[in-house]
Amino acid sequence: MGKRVVVAMSGGVDSSVAAYLLKEEGYEVVGLFMRMGSPFDLSSAPRQRSCCSLQDAYDARRVAEELNIPFYVLDFKKDFEEIIDYFCLEYSRGRTPNPCILCNQRLKFGRLLKFAQEIGAERLATGHYARVEEYMSRYILKRGLDPRKDQSYALFSLNQEQLSHAIFPLGEMKKEEVRHKARELNLKTRDKPESQEVCFVPEEGYSRLILERKYKEVRPGLIKDTRGRVLGRHPGIEFFTIGQRRGLGLAMGIPYYVVDIDPKESIVVVGREEELLEREFTVSGLNWVALDGLEVELEAEVKIRYTHKASPATLCPEGDRVKVVFGEPQRAVTPGQAAVFYQGDVVLGGGWIEGKHLLYSEKVELESAIRHG
Repeated sequence: MGKRVVVAMSGGVDSSVAAYLLKEEGYEVVGLFMRMGSPFDLSSAPRQRSCCSLQDAYDARRVAEELNIPFYVLDFKKDFEEIIDYFCLEYSRGRTPNPCILCNQRLKFGRLLKFAQEIGAERLATGHYARVEEYMSRYILKRGLDPRKDQSYALFSLNQEQLSHAIFPLGEMKKEEVRHKARELNLKTRDKPESQEVCFVPEEGYSRLILERKYKEVRPGLIKDTRGRVLGRHPGIEFFTIGQRRGLGLAMGIPYYVVDIDPKESIVVVGREEELLEREFTVSGLNWVALDGLEVELEAEVKIRYTHKASPATLCPEGDRVKVVFGEPQRAVTPGQAAVFYQGDVVLGGGWIEGKHLLYSEKVELESAIRHG
């Protein structure tokens, strides 16, 4: 029997094929499903683009049976509650959270990896499209070869210990190849739709979740333009994110977008599309992957959200933070999202986008002071 490896099986086609590939390589494969205990009954009204429901657990179990591998379901409800709390709290701070990154760091390669080690598994595998290579005693995270499916962005926060135990069997494959293999094997998940939504957010959107958990803390406020003019009112900053156009309730004749959020004064600031452009911002909560740290300025490509195409920038060290200066202004730099640094296919590291140095209300006061001497 080969070395034991645990596969995080989500009930989707990617993790199903990952489990098959590892078994073919001679590993002793154990399938594990993380039951999150979602606050919404996803089993009664399954979402086509989510994961973690009872239906997903059933699909994962069926695939494990087809592959003739052991399969277990673990209850991570308590841990997942912390992820949901973080999600809601970030919106109340005027930030846009990325819970999938924390889930990978704390649950998949945190709790799940610990469990895998407890049952004698040396490695933990997932269906992510990414690659890990060891180079000069350091574990390097690289993009998946399929540029349309690369998920290295969502894995940037893994530390060296976690990466040393990680296997990504799909890193060298394209999505079409994975689908083809699943159909060739006639796996139950072969034609299952992509999982792209946050698994604990209900069909109606994240606003319902905010109201369920934080309704007593949500407070209405003003919508202003970048010159300080009051244009309307909003029900709570929690329901807005940088770059948002819909749901503003404004009839301005031209499109307006959310360009800033002031959580202290509960102000949503809107402007024209060109006012969304930012050239520089600060990143904190850094995790370095290919480097020990940053001591001098470094040229890199920076990705500011999962769907963003990494753009050339200069990384400037500022103590425990990094200032990112883009060569060309980028649209909707959003506090709370991750900024991940690349050189070619290699993930250098990354961190979390900070809010602007001055809150909107402070900027108005400063501009007023300048105008009036």
